[in-house]
Amino acid sequence: MSDIAIIIPARYASTRYPAKPLATLKGASGVSRTLLERSVMAGRKAVADFGGDVALYVATDDARIADEAKRIGAEVIMTSESCRNGTERVSEALKNAGIAPKIVVNLQGDAPLTPPHFVTALIRTMIDEPECQMATPVLRCDAEAVQNFINDRANGRVGATTVVSNRLGQALYFSKEVIPFTNGKGVVNGEVPVFHHVGLYAYRPEALAAYMAWEPGPLETLEGLEQLRFLENGHPIRTVEVSAPGAAFWELNNPSDVPLIESYLARMGME
Repeated sequence: MSDIAIIIPARYASTRYPAKPLATLKGASGVSRTLLERSVMAGRKAVADFGGDVALYVATDDARIADEAKRIGAEVIMTSESCRNGTERVSEALKNAGIAPKIVVNLQGDAPLTPPHFVTALIRTMIDEPECQMATPVLRCDAEAVQNFINDRANGRVGATTVVSNRLGQALYFSKEVIPFTNGKGVVNGEVPVFHHVGLYAYRPEALAAYMAWEPGPLETLEGLEQLRFLENGHPIRTVEVSAPGAAFWELNNPSDVPLIESYLARMGME
């Protein structure tokens, strides 16, 4: 049994984008691949880059997604339809599969542009900081990304998540609004002060067990952000700053994100 497991939670019945894991995205070569396949490709690259013994699974409650995972050679763990978010699905997947890794990585199935080093940075943080129970990457935005965030909100779209952290590298808050307040500016005093929260988590099994014992709180419910359950219960989340020079990062949240992500795939030469 591997000490590290990367689990990709994928559900069919997304409120904003039904059947999202099966949506196709055209890469730089003109080849279309499903979002699930691109997410699994990102996970496999991270496994290869880490160079250690890491297991990779897709966790789903839908036979159509399971069939697609099997088509691309990914190992599948079936979960129930009652999972309310990816963290709950990852926790249930561990139980259903009877596995007990020391570090569990939740690689969200809607982030095909996730660089492998984002994943390995989390794993390294968990290894180097044994007291750390949960970690997530944050990426300082460029002016283009901030403007995309602002445009989404101005047009009534719920898109990417931003985060603010304290000086200890712990998250203070996550929001689908653009935080901190910049008065519509992408650059303030020569710096972009907005951090994009990358939908990627690493947990100790104890943190997952604690999460499952809590009910969703008002902030999690209002924002629709699963990680706020940790903060609402006083559980620290270590934020790991990552960078992606020359790369673009964006999640597939809405159908309108497809052309933007395809343009980024083309720009970065991702097949």
